[in-house]
Amino acid sequence: MATIVDVASLAGVSTSTVSHVLNDTRHVEPETKERVMSAVRATGYRRDVLARSMRRARTDSIGLVVSDAGEPAFADMVHGVEEAAAQNGLSLLLANSAEDPARERAAVEALLDRRVDGLIIARAAGSSGGLLARIREDKKPLVLLDRLADLDVDQVGVNNQSAMAALVEHLAARGHQRILLISGDLRVSSLRERYDGFHAAMLDQGLEVPASLVCEGTVTAASTFDRVRTLFTTSKDRPTAILACSTLLAAGALRAMQHEGLQVPGTMAFATFDGFTYSDLFEPQITTVRQPAFRLGESAVGLLLRRIENPNAPTEILRLESEIEFRRSTE
Repeated sequence: MATIVDVASLAGVSTSTVSHVLNDTRHVEPETKERVMSAVRATGYRRDVLARSMRRARTDSIGLVVSDAGEPAFADMVHGVEEAAAQNGLSLLLANSAEDPARERAAVEALLDRRVDGLIIARAAGSSGGLLARIREDKKPLVLLDRLADLDVDQVGVNNQSAMAALVEHLAARGHQRILLISGDLRVSSLRERYDGFHAAMLDQGLEVPASLVCEGTVTAASTFDRVRTLFTTSKDRPTAILACSTLLAAGALRAMQHEGLQVPGTMAFATFDGFTYSDLFEPQITTVRQPAFRLGESAVGLLLRRIENPNAPTEILRLESEIEFRRSTE
């Protein structure tokens, strides 16, 4: 393997000049710089990134762990993190926990072993406080993404309650009083916030929320399909509108309505959070709460870089506003 001495010898310069060219730490005349780069190409020299990072106590890399990289909203968050990392000269190491706390823990341990400069985590359902304690023990900068917690740590997410309130108000204004909420796994903080926002908004509208109008605990499209179908076939008073708190929950509910021959919006109004890729091509077009997912990812990197540069900076929690795309499914 070629060394920096080999490059310097071939280029006819000192090793310090080679170092300045490769690291852009001092002005080097263009002709000399070209000789150095030609020698690098000729020798096949590659910098020892690990040794350099150990000298600097930085690896110029960050870790991102998300609960489901296939979800449209999370996919956009990943793209936002990736773009912001690249613009700041950082490499991104990505892991998908698949909503499994054990897998999440293993991913975090692997990233810590690789000495990433900081971590961004969208926590899995059931993620333990011990994981965050482990990260703090390692004194590793951390940002929570999307799924926030009542903790003294940098975080970025959306205002879930205000978006849910706007949806309920929209439906109530169109005469809907029996609105079914498909809330999903309430261990997920963002889903819990939407659940709480729904109850508060229904109360503000003077509407009741009987147990039969809340479908909680389902985590897949298939389990949601079964629960919603059962509700349709056993409930005496069907809802006239359905709100789904995530893409997977929406898929299960829509399939159940299709199975029961319910027309949207003719028989049932429908809206969802996050939604589907190219959902404007659906018929009917579906009312959707869109998170600024890409900006969430970018903001998470900004918070992380701030924490890396200043470990003693005050904790910052950002709440961005979602956009509601009102479409035919709720008209």
